[in-house]
Amino acid sequence: MAENQIDWIDIPPVIAPFDASVQPPGSKSITNRALALAAVAHGDSVLTGTLFADDTMRMIDALRTLGIDMKIDQADRRITVTGSGGAFADGQFDIFCQNAGTTIRFLTALCAASPGRYRLDGNLRMRQRPMGELAAAIAALGGRIEFEAANGYPPLMTGGGIPGGACQFEHTQSSQYISAILIAAPLARANVEVQLRGAVTSEPYVRMTLAMMQHFGVCPSLPPSGHGELKIIRVAAPSMYRGCAFAVEPDASNASYFLAAAAVTPGSRIAIPGLGTQSLQGDVLFADVLRQMGADVFMDHTRIEIAGPKRLNGLTIDMNTIPDMVQTLAVVALFADSPTLIVNVRNLRLKETDRLSALETELRKLGARVHTTADSIEIHPAETYGPAAIDTYDDHRMAMAFAVAGLRIKGVRINDPRCTAKTYPEFFADFMATITPRH
Repeated sequence: MAENQIDWIDIPPVIAPFDASVQPPGSKSITNRALALAAVAHGDSVLTGTLFADDTMRMIDALRTLGIDMKIDQADRRITVTGSGGAFADGQFDIFCQNAGTTIRFLTALCAASPGRYRLDGNLRMRQRPMGELAAAIAALGGRIEFEAANGYPPLMTGGGIPGGACQFEHTQSSQYISAILIAAPLARANVEVQLRGAVTSEPYVRMTLAMMQHFGVCPSLPPSGHGELKIIRVAAPSMYRGCAFAVEPDASNASYFLAAAAVTPGSRIAIPGLGTQSLQGDVLFADVLRQMGADVFMDHTRIEIAGPKRLNGLTIDMNTIPDMVQTLAVVALFADSPTLIVNVRNLRLKETDRLSALETELRKLGARVHTTADSIEIHPAETYGPAAIDTYDDHRMAMAFAVAGLRIKGVRINDPRCTAKTYPEFFADFMATITPRH
C-alpha cells in the first residue's frame, strides 16, 4: 500500500549489516530559499534538484497566488521561475501556508516589502508558532504587520513597502526571522542593516541565506567581528536579484537518518553522495557528532560515508547550531554505553510540535530514562528495550528519527508515517530499501 495511504508502518530489525549509497531528495531549506529569491529576481531562474514535498508545494502555491509564473517538471526535479523583477504585484491576496515555517516567514517579509495587502495564515499548529520577532524587525524598518487574533501569531496582514533602516535580533527564537529580513532587504526603499546581538540560533541557516543571495546577485556586507561571528549585516537597497541557474543539494537533514542507521548497526556502511564539506547546509555537521560518538566517518567536498562501530559512547553537546538534528541524535543515544545530554535547544519547543516533550514521551515508551528542561534533554540508555507504537505529532522528523530505533528494537511501529510528506514523501520506501540486504 502506498505510504501516503497508511496509518502506521512497522520497522523490521536489521538482520545483517547493510552497505548502501543513498541520495535524499533536494533540500527543503535550499529549495524554498531559491524559490523566494527567484520569484523577486529580474529574469528567469532555472532551479534543478528541487524538492517536491508539502513544504515546498506550499511555497509554490503561494507564489503562484502572488502572480509568479513557474514551469514545473517534477519528473526532472526542475522549476523555471519567471521573476517579478522586484516586489509582488499590488492588490489583495490571501495566502495559506499550512505548517510551512519557511514559507510563511519568508513571504511575510517579502509581502511587507510589496505594495499590496496580503493576508497570511496557516493551520492550527502554525497559529501557535510565534511571529512577533519578525514583526518587530519589519516594524523597525518602517513596514506594517497587523495580527488578526493573538498578537504575534498568524493570521496576519501586511504590505505597503519597507522604507529601510536598521533592525536588531537578540537571542532570536529562529534563524528564519533573520533570513526572512535578509531576503526581503533588497526590496526596501533604502539600505537595511541587520544587527545580531547575542547568540544566533541555527546560525548556519543564516549563512546559507547569505550565500544564496550572493548567487542571485546581491552581496550583503559583513563587517568583521573579530571572531568570525555574524554581528552586523548590511544590504544595499533598492537592489535587484538576477535570475540564474541554481542546483539544489540533497537534504542534509534527511540524510541524517541514513547516517544514523549505519551508526547504530555495527558493520553497516552508508554513503551520501552530493553532500560534504562544501555543503551550504549546517546539518552536514551531524556526521561529526556521530564521529564523536565513535562512528567511523569519512567526508570530503562532495561525499559523506559512515560505518557503524562496535560501540557508541554518549556525550554532552550543544546543538544550538543544528537543532533539527536533535531528534536523530536522541534516538542514536538509545544505543550508546553512557548517557547523552543535549543542551541549548530551547527553540525545539516552537517547531512543528514541542519536540523536547515529544521526544521525552516517545523515548520513555521504548524504555529509556529521559529528563528534559526548558532547553535540554538527557537520555539514559536502558539495558533492554521493549516494543512501542511511536506517535509522531504530525512532525516529519519524529517519524524519520524513530524509524532508526526500529533497526535495533523489535516491535517499533511508526504511527502516521504520512507526515514525512512535509519534506520527504518517499522516506520509508527509501529507508526500507536501504536496510534490506542485497543478495
